[in-house]
This record gives sequence, C-alpha cells and structure tokens, in this order.
Amino acid sequence: MSSESKRDEPLIISFFLYLAHSPRYIEFKNRVRDLLKNPKNRYKQYIDYFLIFLIVSSVAIFMWEVEHPTLGSILDFYATYFTSFVFLIEYLINLWLYNDIHAEILEEYNRAKFLNTKPNYYRALKRAILKKLSYMITIPAIIDLLAILPAYREFRFLKVFVLFRFLKLLKHSKSIYRFLEVIGNRKFELLTLFVLLIFVVFIGGLAIYILEEKQNENIHNLFDALYWSFITITTVGYGDIAPVTSAGRMVSFVIVIMGITMISFSTSVIVSAFSEKLTELKEERVAEQLINNKEFLIVCGYGQISKIFLREYLKDEYEIPYIVLDKDCRRVQEAINDGHNAICDDASRYEVLNRFYTPEAKITLLALTGSDIENIYISLNAKSVSKDIDIIARASSHKLINRYKRAGADRVVLPYEIASSMLVASIVYPTMYKAINAILNFKDVATIDEIYVSAKSLIINKTIEEVDFKKYNITIFGVQHGVDGEFIFNPPKSYRFKEGDIAVVMGHRLSLEYFKKKYNIIGRYRW
Repeated sequence: MSSESKRDEPLIISFFLYLAHSPRYIEFKNRVRDLLKNPKNRYKQYIDYFLIFLIVSSVAIFMWEVEHPTLGSILDFYATYFTSFVFLIEYLINLWLYNDIHAEILEEYNRAKFLNTKPNYYRALKRAILKKLSYMITIPAIIDLLAILPAYREFRFLKVFVLFRFLKLLKHSKSIYRFLEVIGNRKFELLTLFVLLIFVVFIGGLAIYILEEKQNENIHNLFDALYWSFITITTVGYGDIAPVTSAGRMVSFVIVIMGITMISFSTSVIVSAFSEKLTELKEERVAEQLINNKEFLIVCGYGQISKIFLREYLKDEYEIPYIVLDKDCRRVQEAINDGHNAICDDASRYEVLNRFYTPEAKITLLALTGSDIENIYISLNAKSVSKDIDIIARASSHKLINRYKRAGADRVVLPYEIASSMLVASIVYPTMYKAINAILNFKDVATIDEIYVSAKSLIINKTIEEVDFKKYNITIFGVQHGVDGEFIFNPPKSYRFKEGDIAVVMGHRLSLEYFKKKYNIIGRYRW
C-alpha cells in the first residue's frame, strides 16, 4: 500500500488496520481467550475457583445482611462493589472476545475498495453491534449481567438479583455443569413426561372440579381443583383438600397410580443417564490426571504384547505414568481388572488423541494393537496431532517397516521376528541364548542401560580411556550422537564424548548407579 493511499484513509481505519495486523494484539487476545475458554489451560481452574469464591462469599454476606445490616462496612463494600466490579470485567471481556468490531469495518472497507465504491461504515458497524447483541441476549450473558446489578446502591431492591450469582456457578463449576448436561441429554424423555404430567394434572383437576365443586367445601374454583390434582399426582398429599364423593376418590386412585408411574419412569431415565455419564466422568478424570504430568505413555491396544510390556514395565518400577486405550470395551475392562488405567476409545480418531495432547509434556505412544492397518492409522493420527509425539509401533513383518516409517512411526518393533530369533538361538546357540536371557530377565546378573551425556555430565569432552569404564566393571557397546546420528559399535578408546551423545553400556545395576552418580549423569534422552 502506497503512502498516498495511507494518507487518504480515515484515522479510525488506520487504527483498525493496525489492530488487525498487530501480532501483540492478536497474541494477547488469543491468550485471554485460551485462559477463559480452554479447559486444558492449567490456570483456568484457578480463575474458576476465584469466581466461585466471590459468588458464594458475596451471597453469604447478603444473607447475613438480612438480620445484621452491614451498610457501609468493608463486607458490604466487598459483596456489593468489589465482586460486582470483577463480574463486570468478566462480562466485558466475554463481550470483547465474542467478535471483532474492527473486522467488520475492515471487511466493508476492503469490499468498497475492491469494488471502487463508497464504503458504508454504518452498515458494517450495525452488523458488528448486532453480533454483540446476539451474545448479550444469550442465557449465560443475561445471568452475568443480572449478577452485576446488586452494585447499584440507588436501587436497593436490585439486591434480589444476587440470586443470579448462584446461577453463575453453572459456568464455573464443572460438577453442576455436568449435572445439567446429563439432564439435557434426556430432555426429550423428560419433556415428554412433563407434558404428560401437565395433561394428567389438568384432566384430574377438571374432573374433580366438575364432580365435587358443589359438594366439597374446600374446592371453590378451578385453581383449587388443579392444586389438589398436582399435590396428589406428586404423592405429596398435604390433606387440606380431599375428595368427598366416590367418583372423586376413583379419580384419586387413577391420579396416584399415574403419579407413581411417572415418578418411577423419570427416576429411571435420570439414573440411566447418570450411569452412562459416570464412565465418561471417570475417563475424563483419568485423562486430566495424566496430562498434568511432564511425561507419560499412551498404550494403544490391550493384547498379549501390551500385557507382557506392562508386566515388565511395572516390575522395573518406572515412574512414568501411562494409560491404555482400546476400542474393545471388554479388553478395557480386563485391563482395569489387571490394575491399569484404561479407557474405551478408538486411538485412530484425531479427537481421541488430541484429548491427551499437551505441549508441555513429553508423550510416548505405543501402537501395540494386533492389526498392522490399525497401528499405521494410529501412527498417522498421532503425528497429525503433534510431530513431537514419540511413536513406537508394533509390526508383524519386516516388509512393513517402510510403511510404518512413512506413517510417522519413530521406531518399529518386530516381536514375532525377535521371538523367532530367540527360539533359533536357544537351539543353535544355547550358551549365547542363556547369556542374553540372563541379561534381559535377570537384572541382578547384568543390565543394559543408556548413558545420556548432557551439558552437566562430567564425562563430556573426555575420552573413553580417560573415563575408564573397566574400573567400574562396565562394558560399552557403542555410542550414538542424538536421535539421528550414526551408531558407532565398539568405539575406540580415543573417542571423545560430546554433549548429546548416548552410550549403550552393560554392567551390574549397582555399578551403573554408582557410575552415574559420580559423573553426574541424570535423566534420559528426550527423543
């Protein structure tokens, strides 16, 4: 855009253009939106707790004021002005986040410029304001607005709107929100029951009014009859109105039976809805606890390979938490019975894995289902969520390794070929088999480990000869630099360790622990 065209633009348009292209403004608005709207944001729950405290404490103070006036006190200032000011700020922020007025103005400006016509900013402004109004008339926005009204001291009767502050709990309390969500999922059944209830109440009230209006001294009008019908069908039965004729008592029989039936049916509907939601709530809690860790595993599929892996994993007492995903709910229940955290879901779906993704955590995904096609889809799905997810996939054949690599798998394991190689070794090379089996299964004999050379490691810039591994009864097999470096098998003594090197060693567990402690080797390489 030329400098001459910039000078011809109105000042407000120049300001809106600045906002639309300002990285700081865009980033700030996105951060505020994420802070208030994103349930995965770790700070959102603290904001919710703070607002819930304001709601409960201000309502409690207003209730205390009924018999103990605190006009002009600090408590009155807190409950009336401070909390209302906070709610006002929240309301204005939500209104600001809903849509951008400058986007509508700039759209009209660009349209007029493209068509070489005169821009109608009034129409654009009207369109933007109507969008704001569409938010303001939503139920959550109305509740937020009414919760602010008790701040107007000139109209003390507005304090009654403090009750709407309790309705704000629906937005900030997950438990209440989920309760209403469960009820909402059964709104068709409950609405049908409600319509049937109104119909039976009206028919019963009309019947008792016709039959006993002149004979029952407690029924003076149709409202009394409808009141009796409603109290009877809900099985409350205050006893202030009772039928006095045989026909009226027959109507009572029918209404009581209908009431018991509808109450039983509505109870069963709500209980079934909560039982279905209970599993989902448990899974959400497990997922939330998992993603709060800095590192965790996602095990996809609970077959024989997964069972063997988890048994060995728990035996070695690794501290990295994990979760099992399987679309077969029977296998999930089996995993839960075996003591594992498991969720019945399809890991090949994007929204399932995205539910566990958090950029702050190091995530390792194990695709261990019995199907190569499913494992490839899981690998593709995981990489579509984030390229930082480390994927280890199980393949049934060596021919499929390239397909797994193209799908995004970082490492491919061939359990059947490994098992067949060990079987051949046990027959052809029995002594070698015993040695390998002792290393893999009897960790008190010897164990294979990785040594990651970090910037804090004391072996950095030292040669293998200078470190003197033999002194600690440790054998070094090879060294690799980083994840993509070449693996040097049996490196020469003159090899000098660099930052980022990963050495594969074997030795007794106690020797390895002593060596790591002496040379300040901590942690593992984060692929």
